[in-house]
Amino acid sequence: MDAQVKTLQQAIRYFADKNVCIDTVANLRWPNGIPVCPKCFGNEHYYLKTQKRWKCKKCGRQFSVKVGTIFEDSPIPLDKWLTALWLLVNCKNGISSYEVAKDLGITQKSAWFVLQRLRLALKDRSFTKIGGQSGPVEVDETFVCGQFKNMHKEKRLRYNIERGKKGKTVVLGMLDRDVRKVRAKVIPNVKRETLQREVLNA
Repeated sequence: MDAQVKTLQQAIRYFADKNVCIDTVANLRWPNGIPVCPKCFGNEHYYLKTQKRWKCKKCGRQFSVKVGTIFEDSPIPLDKWLTALWLLVNCKNGISSYEVAKDLGITQKSAWFVLQRLRLALKDRSFTKIGGQSGPVEVDETFVCGQFKNMHKEKRLRYNIERGKKGKTVVLGMLDRDVRKVRAKVIPNVKRETLQREVLNA
């Protein structure tokens, strides 16, 4: 990011330009300045200026700067993502999703989602999604819970009421062996729609 952007107002104005957003994400994703095709990993391409995307010379696939990153499939535009990133790295005491929601004009739920993804990306030092630049991702779910016979009667009753007859917590796990990343998350059920949504949002 530009070192001269020192205030929130400057950041909002700076990222209002779509080309600046594309260049910023490209620099974060490809520090050497050479875009890599997410399908065949080729680095020979040409830029389609009107469509703001690249076309790979090897496989012919077109791809934008967001493909394979945490920004992909998000209805939130890049200018809000990058302004949220600026806020996150410049607020030394941290920032809440309520503050981000107010500053960017999005819902608190969306702001929480954005901050969670950005914090994880900063921790991993990569803005690519799990499986975004590598091979297949292994996904499985399991049920976690202690044995009912070992629980206190009141707790056993509460589990039955809150979680149904099985009373188990569903945990979804994802493993990318190539980059050695593991993700685990509690999900409400094992319905197809729930599993597909979690895999696509990983």
